[in-house]
Parts: sequence; C-alpha cells; structure tokens
Amino acid sequence: MWVVLKMHSKKQTPEKYYVGIDVGSASVRAALVDGFGTVMAHAEQPIQIWEPQPDHYEQSSADIWAACCSVTKKVVSGVDASRIRGVGFDATCSLVVVDKQFQPLAVNCEGQNYRNVIMWMDHRAVSQVERINATQHRVLSYVGGVMSVEMQPPKLLWIKENLQESCWEKAGHFFDLPDFLSWKATGATARSLCTVVCKWSYTSDKGWDDSFWKMIGLEDLVEDKYEKIGNHVLSPGESVGKGLTPEAAKDLGLPEGIAVAASLIDAHAGGLGVIGADVKGHNLPCENQPITSRVAMICGTSSCHMGVSETPVFVPGVWGPYFSAMVPGLWLNEGGQSATGKLIDHVVRGHVAFPELQAKAAASAHSIYTYLNSHLDLIKKSSPVGFLTVDLHVWPDFHGNRSPLTDLTLKGMVVGLTLSQGLDELALIYLATIQAIALGTRHILETMQAAGHHINTLFLCGGLSKNPLFVQMHADITGKPVVLSKEVESVLVGAAILGACASGDFASIQEAMAKMGKVGRVVQPNHEHKRFYDKKYEVFLKLVEHQREYRSIMNSF
Repeated sequence: MWVVLKMHSKKQTPEKYYVGIDVGSASVRAALVDGFGTVMAHAEQPIQIWEPQPDHYEQSSADIWAACCSVTKKVVSGVDASRIRGVGFDATCSLVVVDKQFQPLAVNCEGQNYRNVIMWMDHRAVSQVERINATQHRVLSYVGGVMSVEMQPPKLLWIKENLQESCWEKAGHFFDLPDFLSWKATGATARSLCTVVCKWSYTSDKGWDDSFWKMIGLEDLVEDKYEKIGNHVLSPGESVGKGLTPEAAKDLGLPEGIAVAASLIDAHAGGLGVIGADVKGHNLPCENQPITSRVAMICGTSSCHMGVSETPVFVPGVWGPYFSAMVPGLWLNEGGQSATGKLIDHVVRGHVAFPELQAKAAASAHSIYTYLNSHLDLIKKSSPVGFLTVDLHVWPDFHGNRSPLTDLTLKGMVVGLTLSQGLDELALIYLATIQAIALGTRHILETMQAAGHHINTLFLCGGLSKNPLFVQMHADITGKPVVLSKEVESVLVGAAILGACASGDFASIQEAMAKMGKVGRVVQPNHEHKRFYDKKYEVFLKLVEHQREYRSIMNSF
C-alpha cells in the first residue's frame, strides 16, 4: 500500500531537495525533504518478515532494496532531478550476510538464501551473548557493562557455531543493514561510525579490539584484517564513495553521482531529526541550555532514548558512551525498550473484546487507538483518565528488559485482573500498558541522571508519538515537557539531514539539525497528578522485585 503526500512550495526560487530513506521493521519509507526540513512527498511500502521458529526473525535484503527503489521513485516523480542534492539512509540494526560475490547467504537452517537478514529483534543468540558477557572484556563497558542479544557479535558467533559450512565459511561480508544500503547505493564497503560503535564493539579511540574477537571465538575476523565487518569507517553524514552508481541511480530513479551519506541506525536518525530543533519562544527548560539537557525518544515497534554529553558518561544498563555516533563531537548514551508499539498491539489485539473494538472503531471511521482513547474519556467520569488504573498495574518486559536492568529473562506481568472481559477492561489494560512503558522510560531517565546526565526535556518522534495518550502519559509520569516535531516523520527528516550534509550544502550536522528540525507542539506535564504517578512508580519497581523473588523460589525447586 502506498501512502503519498505532496505539498509544493509556492516559492519561485529553485529549491534544493534531499531524499531520506528509512528502513523500519515492517516497512520502507522515503521522503523528499527541502532545506527547511519540510517533507514535500512521502511514500511507504511493507517488507516481509519471516519467523521460522520462536525468537528467530529474518528478512531479505533483496526485498528491502526493491522496496527502497519503489518508494524513492514515487517521491521524486515529477521533480526536477537537478534539484536533488543528496541521499541519506537509515535502517534497523539488523545483520545482512552476503557471499564473496555480494550474493545473499541463508542465515537459517533451511538454506533459504533470500532470507539473509537476521533482524535486530531476533533473540536466537542467547547462549552466545551469555558467554560473551562472562568474559567481562573492557569493550563491554561501552554497552552499559552487558552486551545485548540484539547486537551483532553474538549473532555472528551463532552463525559460526550453527551454520559454519553453509554460511560462515562462504561469507564475504557481514553488514549492518544501514551500511548494506550505502554499499548498494555506491559500491563502497565503508561502514558508518554509528553502526560499528553502537552494535559491533568498535571504539572511536582504538577501533577494533583484536583481543575481544579472539576471546569470544571469532579470531577469523581478525585474521583478514576485519575485511568482512569493515576496515574503513566514516562519520555519519560524510559522503560515501563517488556517490550513486549508474545501476543504483537507475534503480532509485535518481541522478547518477549525487552524494550518498554514511548512514545511521533508524533510532539515531530520529534523534538527529528532533534533538537539535530551535525551541525559542516555547517556554521550555532546555531553552538557552546545551543540547545535553535533551533526550530524544524514538517510539515505534520498540523505543530508544538518546541522550548526549560533552564528556563520556558510563550508565549501568544503558548503551554507550559512544563518541560521535549521532551528533559529531558529543558522546551518546542509548537507553531502550525492546517492545513498546509491538507490546501495545499484542495486548490490544490479543484481548477477547478486540473484535468488538475493531467493529466499533470501523463504524466510527476511527483507528482502534483513537477509539480507545475516546472510550477512556467516556468511562473516566470525574477523575483524570490516568487514575483509572489505580488497581491495575503492568510490568512491560514481555520481550525482556533492555534498559536499565539488561535482563533478557524478565517477563511481562499484569496485576489487578478481574473476570470482566468487555471493552472497558480492554481500554483499561491498554491504558495500563501505555503507563507501564512511560514508567519504564522514567526508570531509564532516572538511571541516566544518577550517572551524570542532566535532562529536563523530552523530544518524541516515531509512530507512537502520534498517539496523544502515549505522549501525555510520558509527560505526566516523567514530570518533563514533551516536544513533538513539526514534521511527524522525524526519522525521514534525520535521514535527509545526512544527505544534506553529504551534498556539502551545510557545513555540519549541527547546522543542518538546527535548520531542518522544527518544533511542532509542546505537551506539558500535569503536576497535579505527580503524587499518583509517584505511587504508580513505587508499585512498578516492586513488580520486578517480586518477579525476581518468585523466580528465586522456583529455581530452588
């Protein structure tokens, strides 16, 4: 399905345009963006996901590239090609495997070569990551002390141990998906500093650490001087190779040779699109404060919490510090929740009253979430909506805890269920789930602040930021104002900022961020509700204590 929006500028002077291409978990999107950060055209196309067994999620790089080409052709249709100055890619931090001729290699036991991508949310490498973490190698201090199963070293080790002959020995290159896209566009195998630092254990001061790869059993990557995982690293926004190759230009419907930027992970592109916006006149605590007072929260299938600092801050259970991984010259810490949008969908669609919700939402011509928000307003009576969950509490780690507890084994919890199964109960569990996600964000922010960050404003983007209940709960529960971007598609704006920098039209990423990032709406916290949410937070922290206590009891069985 296509979703295309076009708005033509009334200015008579020739505009410069940039293309941002974003590969999310379930779809590929592209946007044509002008030099002021306005999205002139937007298109989207779904991509396939295979789940051959529990916790195994796979995709196809050919399917993804074909979708990139389709959506890009759509957004540049009818535009004077000479005005398009640069292209930027972002994508999920999924692992792409190709052979020595750059042909796809199967990452599965079935030998299906077209399924050559292990998705970011794939948790097949649990045993491998446990062994990596047991080494306590110094590089782990740059990922909050514990490497995640969603990072690339455990996935590489899984491939070596499970697919040695069919994949490991035949592999020519292991790409992070954002780097695969820039290679596909330019023919250059350079990697982005963002991907290798955040997901591969590369450090900006020492590069690859031979002792780490040898210690975890992947010494063969060292022996070929890191040819397979990248020995040429560029900063995000730097121009890659000689620009678009003739073949890629034809595929994408763009001029040959235009600048292609070193890419970003999708969450980092969202951060780039919002965190540097000019906030003058919005009465925000971050006005006239350094950018280090802000956290960008990118909320979609999962959520990421991006905070920057001038000096490295080591936060237990939070990834980083990564130097120049998002904003050049600043250290990045990245908190995260592995399932947020996916969790809300899971809870709502799995409820017995979902068919009733679906029918009523369709009859009212609203989305299911708009309808649920309205239904909550109907049943709240004289109390604030949030207070409806005084007896209903959720622990949201249905897919493990990424930050700040870094415990993959944690499970979801719901306390306060009754025998009722109607639409009211569905609305309440939906509300309690959103609150639990916001309480998890508060947990992450408090951990970052305790380690040395000074955060006073949240900048939200991504699909969940379109849900006013989700936004208000984050403001109320964290006690911090939430800034929403003028452009809803902030991740695409972030990708376009990369293309703008690669083109040379801006002197720096910071200059492009300030020019192309725009504040849309500010949501203030309701401080009168503070005591209620402080109590909810107390209960929230008790839930995980109890879960660990229960587990300890059962482990003694």
